[in-house]
Amino acid sequence: MNKNLTPTYQHTALISGAAGGLGKAFAVECASRGWDVFLTDTADGALQTLAEGLRNSYGVKVHTHSCDLTDQASRQTLFDRLGGDGITLTELINVAGVDHEGLFFDQTARQIQTIIRLNVEGTLTMIHEILPHRMKETPFHIINVCSLAGFYPMPVKATYAASKRFLLDFSLALREEVRPLGVTVTALCPAGMPTNEECRRSIESQGLAGQLTTMDVGRVANQTINAALAGKAVVIPGEMNRWLQRLGALVPRTILAKLIAGRWMTTRRRVVLQGGLP
Repeated sequence: MNKNLTPTYQHTALISGAAGGLGKAFAVECASRGWDVFLTDTADGALQTLAEGLRNSYGVKVHTHSCDLTDQASRQTLFDRLGGDGITLTELINVAGVDHEGLFFDQTARQIQTIIRLNVEGTLTMIHEILPHRMKETPFHIINVCSLAGFYPMPVKATYAASKRFLLDFSLALREEVRPLGVTVTALCPAGMPTNEECRRSIESQGLAGQLTTMDVGRVANQTINAALAGKAVVIPGEMNRWLQRLGALVPRTILAKLIAGRWMTTRRRVVLQGGLP
């Protein structure tokens, strides 16, 4: 960790999806730097366990608030809590997101709506409503967890990949709008990460390709925060993943879609055979 990138004022970072693998890694990374954190997720029990561990290990202030970011009323209780407690923030790390992998017409309307409501609506609303709670006269850093999938049209992950493409383009555009306010926006675009059992099975089913593109969540969190503090626009962890993105940019998107369809159909069949998908 590059300590020189950390300013002297006291940080307070709000992390959504904090109970998940990547969200927890961001929480640990922030706390290890001496930052206070505000953690939100739907899993209140997991939040409390994480909060206790961070307080005991790093001696930082840890606020928690259980919130369903797909629900407008639940989001409002989070924003009211911030205002009521007078909490000011220096970082917003939007980790919360969801994917329901599978063919579009095999997914339920609720699954499709949840991807859009959490990945897009939830993230944008968080940014819109959280900015007024930023600490004035100090830099404010926004990290949006996009995905390497956002660079490609991805059959079998069509809605998810499109939602992440939206977040990537939105992040780059918003970055220019808020630059005069002293606010930076960094889009994190990772490949696969072993954040839960389903992700691990999916990575394993891809064989060597999955192993080469997978990144450790702790390392990703560390690199991303360093990049955000340095004002970087896009973070793609892993040299292999950066080369894949560069090569993909040279291939027509219609051809990319065909190539990716072949890969993911094969991967999906392997996962089904392993009992990982219905």
